[in-house]
Amino acid sequence: MIDVTQSGWRRFWEKGGWWRALVLVVVYFVLYNGLSLLLTPLAEQITDPQSAEAILVFYVIPIFVGSLLLVGFALSVGWLREIFGPQPIRGRGWMWIAIAVVLVFNVLRMLSIDYGAAGFEVVATWLLAGVFIGFAEEVLTRGFVVNLLRKAGQREIAVAAISSALFALLHAGNLLTGQSLFATAIQLVYTFGFGVCMYLAMRVTGTIIAPILLHASTDPSIFLQTAYPVEGGLGALAGLGNPAVIIVGIVLLFFIRGGIQPASTAPQFDARR
Repeated sequence: MIDVTQSGWRRFWEKGGWWRALVLVVVYFVLYNGLSLLLTPLAEQITDPQSAEAILVFYVIPIFVGSLLLVGFALSVGWLREIFGPQPIRGRGWMWIAIAVVLVFNVLRMLSIDYGAAGFEVVATWLLAGVFIGFAEEVLTRGFVVNLLRKAGQREIAVAAISSALFALLHAGNLLTGQSLFATAIQLVYTFGFGVCMYLAMRVTGTIIAPILLHASTDPSIFLQTAYPVEGGLGALAGLGNPAVIIVGIVLLFFIRGGIQPASTAPQFDARR
């Protein structure tokens, strides 16, 4: 049950629900992009969009501030332990497929990068950006959004689908940067499938740390391999990663079962998962 001695702020979020999750994602999206706009004068001084300085301004600084905002929100509602503690509902063995697919293609991409052409500073800055991206986006969607949906008693297939859809929605903002509608649509499909894989990674390992680390290695591997590819069969094989993640994520979604009943009705877990 919801503690009536809690502040109105905490009671509001403890009720959960998909629309509260949507509100939280939209607010984060607005704040993140607003910060990026504030950095426009600094960004205009950068001549090379692939330089370490550009990565810092376009990715590291905004996402670092976004991470701080998310930690502040978690503290304000008392969810740090809920988000970073053991998962209340664990997964099954087949869910390791999601981790394996994402990890294999991340490794393949990392092995098919021309590190000499990229340079140490660019590689190191992308790895730093990956850590903050993985932390912020996973805490927001696999942490807060999943928590809000479970508090409302959503079945786990709905939790996985809605959290992945909101994760994908975050990337629709790339239209504002001049990315084409077609490219953005493909990215939304990919991020939905990737989101399902991250949800399964959290379920089967029992901790949000797993998707954070997987996500942290995904974005740098994609951006670096795209900008500095090594010609050959390994690079071509790595290029199959996005379709593979889409297929695996969408197919495995339909095997998710079970859920957590809201505390206001019965605090037991549904073991059919």
